[in-house]
Amino acid sequence: MDTNNDQNVLGAELQTCCTSPMTGFFRTGVCVTGPQDRGTHVICAQITAEFLTYTKSQGNDLSTPVPGSSFPGLNPGDKWCLCATRWKEALEAGVAPPVDLAATHHTALKFVSLADLQQHAISP
Repeated sequence: MDTNNDQNVLGAELQTCCTSPMTGFFRTGVCVTGPQDRGTHVICAQITAEFLTYTKSQGNDLSTPVPGSSFPGLNPGDKWCLCATRWKEALEAGVAPPVDLAATHHTALKFVSLADLQQHAISP
């Protein structure tokens, strides 16, 4: 887990994304990453119906629960730590969900620009 440098994309302390449902690669509610996280789940997004349809069409069904994996299935309005590359793909497809900048890990900036994230920021 990248705990030594848990800053958000704004350079401040990384905030919790969501604990209900419990999100994050490590299921801590925080969008931190580490070597085990091949998907780099660092963007805290508020899920939309359009994004759920899009990601399902790309082979990643996030709306269906997978009890054996402690995955509850997501609904529009839920917050979730998304893979940075999937969010970027959704951006390019015009369906990127809104982002909680305070809860998005700075590692996201390796994949997407701060300007793109800010354009999709959830209003405080």
